[in-house]
Amino acid sequence: MSKAVIIFTLLLLLLAGTGIFSCKKNKSPSADPVPPTDTLVVVKPVTDPPAATTMGFFLDDWQAKTFTAPAYTEVTPVTAVTNNIITVDASAVITKIPLSMFGHNANTWMTPMVTEPLFMNHITSLHPHIIRWPAGSGSDVYFWNQPQNALPPDVPQQIMDKDGALKDPGYWYGKSNNNWSANLDQYYAMLQQSGNQGMITVNYGYARYGTSNDPVAAAAHLAADWVRYDNGRTQYWEIGNENYGDWEWGYRIDRIKNKDGQPEYVTGKLYAQHFKVFADSMQKAATEMGKKIYIGATLVESPAETWQTNTVKTWNSSMLPELGDQHDFYVVHNYFTTYNANSNAAEVLGAAYTVPAKMMDFVLQTLQTTGAPVKPVALTEWNMWAKNSKQQVSNTSGVFALLIMGEALKNKYGMAARWDLLNGWSNGDDHGLFSDGNEPGIPKWTPRPSFYYMYFFQKMLGDRFIPVSVKNTTAIVPYASTYSSGQVNITLINTSASPVTTEVKINNFNTGHRFYWYSLEGSNDNGEFSGKVLVNGNGPEQAAGGPADYALLKAYSATTLNGIKITVPPLGAVCIVADKK
Repeated sequence: MSKAVIIFTLLLLLLAGTGIFSCKKNKSPSADPVPPTDTLVVVKPVTDPPAATTMGFFLDDWQAKTFTAPAYTEVTPVTAVTNNIITVDASAVITKIPLSMFGHNANTWMTPMVTEPLFMNHITSLHPHIIRWPAGSGSDVYFWNQPQNALPPDVPQQIMDKDGALKDPGYWYGKSNNNWSANLDQYYAMLQQSGNQGMITVNYGYARYGTSNDPVAAAAHLAADWVRYDNGRTQYWEIGNENYGDWEWGYRIDRIKNKDGQPEYVTGKLYAQHFKVFADSMQKAATEMGKKIYIGATLVESPAETWQTNTVKTWNSSMLPELGDQHDFYVVHNYFTTYNANSNAAEVLGAAYTVPAKMMDFVLQTLQTTGAPVKPVALTEWNMWAKNSKQQVSNTSGVFALLIMGEALKNKYGMAARWDLLNGWSNGDDHGLFSDGNEPGIPKWTPRPSFYYMYFFQKMLGDRFIPVSVKNTTAIVPYASTYSSGQVNITLINTSASPVTTEVKINNFNTGHRFYWYSLEGSNDNGEFSGKVLVNGNGPEQAAGGPADYALLKAYSATTLNGIKITVPPLGAVCIVADKK
């Protein structure tokens, strides 16, 4: 052996001994830096819990989700040291996520819908799965099978209001044909074309103000005929809307015109007696056609206030014992913030974060007290009462929406539906998800900020809701989920007016090389109630709304080489998915 070969061999041995050169097999080079260790941790297997009784059949159409990495823009990862730690357990499942959690309310006055290509494009993209019909209080004066202005002979032209005055309630007709409202067939067509399903609220008020010899039977027959006409297109039905409220038609009736001896004011017990007649007729109609439907009964959702009517105060306690077991689910509504108050952002977001749990606790306690069975709970209307600062059309309203959906999942509601898709501008006191065209400079069907928050939340959400905790900051509210394909989603909501940097740690998970996110925040208009939302820095071309090309926006992405750190913008949110190895 030559001297040169001996020296070369000794050098190789020396390098191997120092670790500079190794005989271990190296990974092929890739575009992404690899984490410092490629060792797989042993994770606990995922076990799905039984469906919560308060969710029940709303999970029957649960769907597994597979995450597909989106097109992305490379972003320099956050390197700052932070003590704000978000910890996720990817193996623990709180609940599977029902498709009914992202619902919305349509209404009769929002144009024919199917004639509006902008709306149809947005509602198809948003894909809320459940769209309720025909409209809150309007449901109690809705005649699904009647042409415009053609009332049944037993329906009075005027109905008594809470003060005893007779008024034209503004009836709605399912066979109308005009260019400013939707008829029933147009509602069905909207659902079919957008790939969504319905929830229908039948006219209970007619059982009260009808003038036939048996108004309850007449109203129940009308509802049953709707079930026949629907022919299995709709699974979820409600009998009446907030019928305990003195604002509802049928709360108080003209006893002179009534022929079956009903009391002047509705009670919970009376509603339950009528409910059983409705449910019997509707279920028989469904059975005739070989269809399965679920019927909900209306509950008061919170403890009564001293100023409220006796009907409200006694509704649950008198209704539930009489109702027995003939209902399939309970219906609650809530507008969360203080009624008609000019609430600030902290009050708005605080209500969204705390009230859903209080409401579910109240419902369960009420059921226990009255001996009523626990069944699925559907929040079929939600929004806020806050007004006078454009809260309802703001970026903060979008943050509010995320909190409502997250807390509804955490507290195991079966269904939730935002009120509503289109309403009236009213100088910003507008519950509509889209502009009605009366806001200066904002075209009709422009999505409000809430649309974007709900769109990206659902886009990045997995199919199982999992536990997550936060340490060292009270500003961040986290929610987390997993995909059946293995990835982990974390949504971080910043309820404060300052940016917050956090680090995400995921237990029972082998983190992959990359994570993706969309960051949503308001702009610099209207203080804490900005009318704009910026998504990954992209905003609207006009003075309100968000980016027009939201469906094409690239995600942000960074490698996980130094972990998952993210800065959550003030009064904003970040929706993240961490890839798996």
